[in-house]
Amino acid sequence: MKHLSRFLVASLLILFVGSVNAQDANNPWAISVGANAVDFYPVGDETSLAGIGGESDKLFDEYFNVEDHWNMVPSVSYINVSRYIGDGFVAGISGSLNRIDQIGDRSPRNDLQYYAVDGDVQYSLKNLLNSGWLDPYITVGAGYTWLESETTGGNLGFGTANGGLGVRFWFSDNFNLGLKSGYKHAFEDDGRKLFQHAASVGIAFGGKDTDGDGIFDKDDACPEVAGLEVFNGCPDSDGDGIEDSKDACPNVAGVPEFDGCADSDGDGIPDPKDACPTVAGVAALGGCPDADGDGIKDADDNCPNEAGPRANNGCPYQDKDGDGVLDKDDNCPDEVGTVANNGCPEVPEVSVEVLNELNVQFKSVLFDYNKASIRTESYATLDNVAAIMNEYTNTSFLIEGHTDSRGRDAYNLNLSNERAASVRAYLIGKGISSDRLKSQGFGETRPVASNNTAAGRQENRRVELSILDQ
Repeated sequence: MKHLSRFLVASLLILFVGSVNAQDANNPWAISVGANAVDFYPVGDETSLAGIGGESDKLFDEYFNVEDHWNMVPSVSYINVSRYIGDGFVAGISGSLNRIDQIGDRSPRNDLQYYAVDGDVQYSLKNLLNSGWLDPYITVGAGYTWLESETTGGNLGFGTANGGLGVRFWFSDNFNLGLKSGYKHAFEDDGRKLFQHAASVGIAFGGKDTDGDGIFDKDDACPEVAGLEVFNGCPDSDGDGIEDSKDACPNVAGVPEFDGCADSDGDGIPDPKDACPTVAGVAALGGCPDADGDGIKDADDNCPNEAGPRANNGCPYQDKDGDGVLDKDDNCPDEVGTVANNGCPEVPEVSVEVLNELNVQFKSVLFDYNKASIRTESYATLDNVAAIMNEYTNTSFLIEGHTDSRGRDAYNLNLSNERAASVRAYLIGKGISSDRLKSQGFGETRPVASNNTAAGRQENRRVELSILDQ
């Protein structure tokens, strides 16, 4: 455990630094000092300098075997200087020194000197984690390493490509403890692959006052605009006691009630939201007046002092016949009607009694023998039927023709069709709409009495009315 003890002691020896501020745009510079450890073992390569082995052929093998593989010195052996360059990126350069008494799983004859200078770019994940104290990061870069030769005693130099992970713990606004572990890949054939670990403490500094208002940027909520101390460095341009960032009208003095804006007409609506800022109005109309209260501002209302709908430009609709149905909805605007009938007078429905009465009258309608022509003595009856039908203008009728069973079926069917059509034509001539009348013959298929007697056959020779479904 002696190597781990050295590493921890070296880290604790430097915990004396004060605090400034976390490394960011306000304090871009940072210096970290600490201790480093070098490990040649878990690099995944069996070959080494001058044919001397000691590495594992498995990457990360015994990665935390501090006692057997780590090389450390009990003093400050690592320093880093870095600068924040924006968007979470930090560029830096570091130097480290060490004494190598363990190369992988073997010990050289004498301790070897180790020096390295490395440059890297780090990307902080602190903002992604939304953390104020935990600051993990990834790092990539390159460097140059010198390692004393076991055979010649000279220091061999070789370039490296570096990559690793680290984390900083911010204990105050300025002070952090950092841990870092990285891999160095040697470019030259006589170089050595290795892992280097570091523990350090750091401070961030370089605070400035960009806007010259006497408040450092790190404490200035508005670092690029001169402001007042009472507002943490932010301005109050209109002097109304409300800082500009919270003032909806930063250049016009107002009141807190309206977020720093004025209300010139006193209608309770601040001027920027008031479409009529000099005339008191209502909020629903953006601060404009509505004298008749119909929901249309006076400027757009053709009848500003008389309530009316928007569809009629703010003027009321007329009801000339006074039946409670506005003219725009009244199918009979000059005739008193009902709401249920769209402003027109109600038309009665044909009752069973009325239909029976019509059919009683139809029984007296006579035709010439074996013809469809109506006898003149039946005209008065049909005229009376037409008059009744005109009282029920919403009803449509089917005129049915029927015969008795004498004669051929086809002849009877044709005769019944023609007689029903003759009645329909007569009623149309008396003013009944053709759309309300249909005719159809049924021949001898629908007897209402026996065809075996003269009286029965007389009843079967008939014209009837029925009501058509609308």
